[in-house]
Amino acid sequence: MCLVNIKSSTPGVIAMAAPSSTDGKSPRILIVRLSAIGDVIHGMPIACALREWFPQAWLTWVVEERAAELLQGHPALDELIVLPRGWLKSPRAVWQLRRRLRAAQFDLALEAQGLTKAAIAAWLSAAKRRIGFGGQWGRELSPWFNTELVDASDRHAVERNLALLEPLGIESPAVRFQVPERAADCAAVTALLEPLGLSEGFAIINVGAGWPSKLWPTDRYAAVAVHLGRDWAMPSVVVWGSAAERVRAEQIIAGAAGHAQLAPKMTLAQLAVLARRARLFLGSDTGPLHLAAAVGTPCVGLYGPWPAAKHGPYGSQHVVVQKMCMEGSTRQRRHAPPIYMEAIDVPAVCEACRQILTRPQMVPSS
Repeated sequence: MCLVNIKSSTPGVIAMAAPSSTDGKSPRILIVRLSAIGDVIHGMPIACALREWFPQAWLTWVVEERAAELLQGHPALDELIVLPRGWLKSPRAVWQLRRRLRAAQFDLALEAQGLTKAAIAAWLSAAKRRIGFGGQWGRELSPWFNTELVDASDRHAVERNLALLEPLGIESPAVRFQVPERAADCAAVTALLEPLGLSEGFAIINVGAGWPSKLWPTDRYAAVAVHLGRDWAMPSVVVWGSAAERVRAEQIIAGAAGHAQLAPKMTLAQLAVLARRARLFLGSDTGPLHLAAAVGTPCVGLYGPWPAAKHGPYGSQHVVVQKMCMEGSTRQRRHAPPIYMEAIDVPAVCEACRQILTRPQMVPSS
């Protein structure tokens, strides 16, 4: 895979591409999904389906730095272009991106975000066909920059993304994520688990969420950890990302009566490896939950403001707990009161864990 970093302060590394395809069998295709972590994961099936449908295609993905780690080495991609956050405010970064994309001579761009900045990135490529979202998910000015619009508002996020392929004649493709796994990350996770006395068969508890309105109380996570330890002899590993999440994680550890252990700081790639070794993943609607689902780990998803039917962990092996759902805009849901998550009680979550743990174990797939 060719990796190109477009920086706002220093010149990017420009890798010249071959001319565009003229035979239709090896098109040059650009995927634009800049962020966030969970949404980038939900976009991976686009790349996998395109690779299966056009084996000789040149596939490039444009992504922002925070989520780029998950796409590095992805088997469906030929090239990854990484943008700094705030790139659209930097004339140098915009110019470098335009020059890079124009040099590649893309036949097609798929804009899978439905926001102005992503649509501008696709437009900078000068691809004649630029397919993006219409309807509810064609937000801001994005419809004006795309040449073809797909309205897939009533579908799950994964299926909504795959609907962008329908104008190409690709309908209902198999859903594959193929999250990369690197030897160095496997070795790092093994080294991290040894001090904890764990190898596999544990539960992962993820304390964080992108929005406060998606957080579940730490004392309830602790109660579930006690349940898993006492009733299922299953230890829990509590993972975290930011300093604020670490504080929440330590609160869970303090209340778990020795049945939970604090994970060290991990990268997203290492978290994917850890999730592959876990029997169960528990968390609210956030990137790590969708990452665990993408690598095949059964998940218990805790949902409040957002409807789980459209944003839950993808796949039939997961169990979602949702007692209340908020109607309204993204902004309103972002600032929803705690009642939506606090409506979820501990017994309901323990029952969801039981449903997963009583099933025959399956070999995870990616």
